Amino acid sequence: GHNELTRRTARPFHHAPRTTTMADVATRKAASSRLPPEVNRILYVRNLPFKISAEELYGIFGKYGAVYQIRLGDRRDTRGTAFVIYEDIFDAKAAVDHLSGFNVGGRYLVVLYYQPAKFERRQDAEDKQKELEELRRQVKAKKASIAAKEASEGQ
Repeated sequence: GHNELTRRTARPFHHAPRTTTMADVATRKAASSRLPPEVNRILYVRNLPFKISAEELYGIFGKYGAVYQIRLGDRRDTRGTAFVIYEDIFDAKAAVDHLSGFNVGGRYLVVLYYQPAKFERRQDAEDKQKELEELRRQVKAKKASIAAKEASEGQ
């Protein structure tokens, strides 16, 4: 239920292009191994005003780094939520650190790292539930047919 992405080429900030040396890459690697495991480039934002636009979100989240894309929920069950994807995991972390509880239009943002496992687990749980119900039904049907058969044989 997140509508087609507004891809941005115009970057909201202008710092000199970073030239990365091998040393930088090494220090980045070391630093990223220190990041908590749940840190993710993809953020899940809740409690947004329904009227907010992707542009406004770029304005808010773009302060912390290059935003790769934003997907704003547009269905009844996804309204007020968005996925914000950063180019860089460190920028994503900065955004979570600064924007959790940020007041937008009188609402306080809930900014979380997207955890695919959590979202998938919910779907899994629903599927498992359906499977169980299906099994129970089969067992019931089988018991009923056995009972019917025994009843007819006992005539």
